[in-house]
Amino acid sequence: MTRPPLARKTAILAIAALAFALSGGAHAAAPEASKTTVSVSLPAAPLLVQLNQVALERHGPKRAIVEYAGEAEQGRYTVLRDGKPIKQGELQALPAFVEWSPGKRYFSVDFSDAQQAGKYQVKVSIGKRQAQSAVVPVRDDAIFAVAGAQMLGYFKRSRHTDPADRDLPIFQSPRRVNAWGGWQDAGGDKGKYLSHLGYANHFNPQQASMAAWVLAYGAHARKALFAAHGLQAQVEDEAFWGADYLHRILDKDGYFYTTVFDQWGTPGAVRMVTGYEGSAGTYTTLYRSAFRAGGGMAIAALARASMLARQSGRHGEFDGAQYLADAERAYAHLREFNPQYCADGKENIIDDYTALMALVELQRATGQPRYLDDARERATRLIARQQADGGFVSDGGHRPYYHAAEAGLPVISLSAYAEIEPEPARRRGALDAIGKALVHELAITGAVANPYGYARQRFQLAQDGKAAGDVLEGFFIPHRNETGYWWQGESARLASLSAAMAVGSRALASRGDAGYGLPAERAAYAQDQLDWTLGRNPYGISMLYGFGRKNPPTVLESAGEMFVGGISNGITGSVGSDTGAGIAFAPGPDSEQWRWVEQWIPHTTWMLFAAMAVAGEEAR
Repeated sequence: MTRPPLARKTAILAIAALAFALSGGAHAAAPEASKTTVSVSLPAAPLLVQLNQVALERHGPKRAIVEYAGEAEQGRYTVLRDGKPIKQGELQALPAFVEWSPGKRYFSVDFSDAQQAGKYQVKVSIGKRQAQSAVVPVRDDAIFAVAGAQMLGYFKRSRHTDPADRDLPIFQSPRRVNAWGGWQDAGGDKGKYLSHLGYANHFNPQQASMAAWVLAYGAHARKALFAAHGLQAQVEDEAFWGADYLHRILDKDGYFYTTVFDQWGTPGAVRMVTGYEGSAGTYTTLYRSAFRAGGGMAIAALARASMLARQSGRHGEFDGAQYLADAERAYAHLREFNPQYCADGKENIIDDYTALMALVELQRATGQPRYLDDARERATRLIARQQADGGFVSDGGHRPYYHAAEAGLPVISLSAYAEIEPEPARRRGALDAIGKALVHELAITGAVANPYGYARQRFQLAQDGKAAGDVLEGFFIPHRNETGYWWQGESARLASLSAAMAVGSRALASRGDAGYGLPAERAAYAQDQLDWTLGRNPYGISMLYGFGRKNPPTVLESAGEMFVGGISNGITGSVGSDTGAGIAFAPGPDSEQWRWVEQWIPHTTWMLFAAMAVAGEEAR
């Protein structure tokens, strides 16, 4: 995931098929590893029915999208449950849309009112042409119930246990440290990252630190959900595995090591604690994690793990008291030194929302007023970055905030803060910001014809390494951005926005009966983002490996291993488009396939969190 286009690494044969056979629970055979050059094009069939292929909520939105290339004729649909027709009608035409497939017409089939559990399929006919969707199970706690065990299994399959990591050098330092444990970052990248892309300042994704927090949060706050599906012991084990790793990579001076890196497995490269920069993977001294470089979410994860240890009476190699002491020591250090660890020496929006999450969890774990005081300051800074229409800026100027992995995290952090804020006026300020942000997401997504409901975003193109020029809008992240090389599919981003819509709406007490306890427009938005990743997209591919009718191909050369329960990067704008316009998935060559095919830890992390968020009211 993190490697540049031309990097290659030694990869072993994918073990996904074996993992699938042994683990149970998935309902589609894992695809075979490719033996020749891979190239995936849009389906050529004149009539297609695209539907979530993994699971749909019994009381949630259920919509199929029909693509048709042919003469204008009236079409009809039939919805089947367990093979028997339960609903029929005329296809509902959608507004004309030509950006991805000129000449196609789009229709929808809404069967949200079908709320009996079963296996559903949609069949359509237009003139003499007929097509049918994949079969999808409909049930309660749908995605979590069907795929939760395998998503948890993905983390265990991704554990990094090479004993060599117990004695690693630090770049340009005589010291050696124990950085054993954690998870490999991606299918073809056995590096370990709290975050990467720090040199570009506005692109840091929360990687292993986010995974550790989601697992600890799930095991603690959503215990009833995990226990109901027989997953509590499994999620606790994985949460403590993550917390133990964070303890090991917390330096004696109080900062976390950002990256364990070997230039994406380049032969001869020394594996070490380091930062890296650019497409060459040049080692740098930017290895001390700022809040935005994973430090904030690492603190949040350790604080939550300490609460989990108290609740469960269990822990990993280290105990709950140690986790909490680590979190407090790391926060005290970053409170003083954070700007020094930022590549440009200035905090931005990612520092604000990750530090805010750290402070919320510290306040919950300790009850100390000082953490609430600091949380108020961080929330004020974050809210000050919001524009009148609800969108955010990243910096002290006008650069729009957009993010390929965690676009929903500002809303989620403000929602968490609102839960601990006792002063009505301050809480109201946070809720107002949440409300404006959600309105913005709905507005920008619905501003153009958009048959799949794909979450759109606002951005600037990079000039001389900095965002500049007109503010633009589009579906996918721009390829000409400040990183200089990094763009890819956005499965994590979509799941984060789905979770933000659910979590933020509940924080606002915005109720409705259209699914997930949300108003219709918000429920549809939350579902649309998950459906795209789970197969309701123009390629008809479920990015969740081992689930659905069709999965991404395995490309060992650049994307490495594929694990059941892992999620591929996903669909992007067309290759060669600076703005990310058009659409592409795995067009080749194999050395570039990581952009679409490779599994990356934030994708499964965010899908698991979203599955929790839409599975019912969140525990506090």
